[in-house]
Amino acid sequence: MASEGTYYVPEQSRFPIIVGLALGLSAYGAGQMMIDGNATALILGMAVFWVTLACWWNTVISEHMQGLTDTQLKRSYVWGIGWFIFSEVMFFAAFFGALFYVRTVALPTLGGWGMGAENPEAWGGFEAEWPLMTTPDQSLNGEEAAMLGPKKEFGAFPGWAQLYHWLPLWGTIILMSSSWTVHLAHHHIKHGDRRALFNFWLGLTVLLGATFLGLQAYEYYEAYAHYGLTLQSGIYGTTFFMLTGFHGFHVAMGTIMLAIQLARSLKGHFRQDDHFGFEMASWYWHFVDVVWVMLFFFVYIL
Repeated sequence: MASEGTYYVPEQSRFPIIVGLALGLSAYGAGQMMIDGNATALILGMAVFWVTLACWWNTVISEHMQGLTDTQLKRSYVWGIGWFIFSEVMFFAAFFGALFYVRTVALPTLGGWGMGAENPEAWGGFEAEWPLMTTPDQSLNGEEAAMLGPKKEFGAFPGWAQLYHWLPLWGTIILMSSSWTVHLAHHHIKHGDRRALFNFWLGLTVLLGATFLGLQAYEYYEAYAHYGLTLQSGIYGTTFFMLTGFHGFHVAMGTIMLAIQLARSLKGHFRQDDHFGFEMASWYWHFVDVVWVMLFFFVYIL
């Protein structure tokens, strides 16, 4: 272990730069895929991103197993993950803000409320209702929607008789259960180092995360195949897939992070007083769960 009063400074690394470039390429590739369907840049960017992360995490784990991490460095890790989660909060706040603006300001204004009341006939027969089925231009020109249009019942509360068919509810149950299972895993490693129980509850959390991703993939299939709800379905389709899609990506990241912690535990890396890697992943997982609760309430219920 590093001696008391010293501070281990890791060697200079190119990993942060490579990750930043990979994410930039991924963002460019995502935009390119939306324009012409070419996903080459997106796939390449994500591949470089995940490979670089794997190498970076392996380096950090190796340093820790060599006893190089001291108290001050661990404190730096805590601040690092704290600021990272805060940046993720701001990331989702932007998308939730866009949703709230569209529903509470832009849509009512186009429908004749507020500034739109000065010229109520500007948009012809446009009806300010959510989900938005027809754009103002289509209403003005008397055109049918260019897309099939998302049916109003997609994702909405189906009634008590059909409650068990409601995919968002099952997704909520699964993620809330996973928040509890990861808490139980934390309890067992922190109070008594009960390794078998820790591995069981952590493994169950990983399984629940993968199950949620499977449900979301099925929901997307239903949206595209049976409801005509796509990314091109106006502002409703855009906000729906941006919010749920980015959340799904974060669930995938959290699941991978927890799976890595499970693999480390099976190798005997964690102890009762030394399991920060798992704690970091569990904090991130709780954040992902909180975001889903907000999504469930503001996207599917209201």
